[in-house]
Amino acid sequence: MQDLPHRYEVNATAEPDGNVVLKIDDVPQLISAPAAKFGGPGDQWSPEALLVGAVLDSFIFTFRNISRTSKLEWSNLETSAQGVLERVDKVNRFTSFTIRAALTVSPDTDTSRARQLLVKAEAACMIARSLLADIQLEADIIVES
Repeated sequence: MQDLPHRYEVNATAEPDGNVVLKIDDVPQLISAPAAKFGGPGDQWSPEALLVGAVLDSFIFTFRNISRTSKLEWSNLETSAQGVLERVDKVNRFTSFTIRAALTVSPDTDTSRARQLLVKAEAACMIARSLLADIQLEADIIVES
């Protein structure tokens, strides 16, 4: 890892109506539009979905790092996340995120240790910890047969 601070810059172009094109150097562009719940078409990534996706993506990368460091072997991690957007003090904001994780491990794995490492990843998730919202983890450990 490079020394902190890190800086991340995203460029965007937009017209009065339609999609927004997000760009980062040497990365395919990403098209976004308002969520259907805000009158958008519902056929592109929205800012709200991107935020929920960023929380989930960061959780997975954090867990990968923690599991490698802890030498926990696993074969699959299925995840989903839900963000709740509410009106609080006359401002729309995300008030909570729920991360659901199903981790598949071999029969000789200490499942309570595997669960602890998922919890540790949730607590260390950089994107989630950068937000004001509550974060909850629902974790299942699946033992391979």
